[in-house]
Amino acid sequence: MPKKALQKYFPSPETIKKHPSLQFLSPLMAKPNLWHLNRHSVGRAFIVGIFCAFLPLPFQMVIAAFIAFYANSNLPVSVGLVWISNPITIPPMFYATYQFGTYLLDIPTRTIEVELSLEWALAELNQIWQPLFVGSLTAGVIFSMIGYFAISIFWRMHIINHWKQRHERRVIYRQKMAERKALRKENSETH
Repeated sequence: MPKKALQKYFPSPETIKKHPSLQFLSPLMAKPNLWHLNRHSVGRAFIVGIFCAFLPLPFQMVIAAFIAFYANSNLPVSVGLVWISNPITIPPMFYATYQFGTYLLDIPTRTIEVELSLEWALAELNQIWQPLFVGSLTAGVIFSMIGYFAISIFWRMHIINHWKQRHERRVIYRQKMAERKALRKENSETH
């Protein structure tokens, strides 16, 4: 995985510890595994972040941070992946998980007429919360597992490619060194 490219975009633990409004988190930030970029910590971060993105709850980033802390997953990746569900993707995403939940629970879907009021939102939520949660949790598990295996395969392929390139560079280097040695030997024999 391109660690250096990822590390450019993530804040360091020192940056977070020095930030005035985040200093209360510094005891939690002392855990070094929260900042390591390796196949295992990033794989766990994909599970945590994608699963939390599918939770139909507020404060998904906080939930992801706490789960990342206890799962020893990479904290910035875990929290960053929560943004899969953003203001643009939330409506179609949760509508799809609601439909999926009605399918899993084998109940009919409701036609929802949108009215922008708190009373309407609470009344509708009271009617659709079960299929929404079942569909969201199930989709969260499925997509987080897909994300975990996809990043693991990608990371492994990247490492294999890196090792192949390294081997090719070594072969070329050895060939050049052998050519130089032969040239030096040839030059020393002629003199």
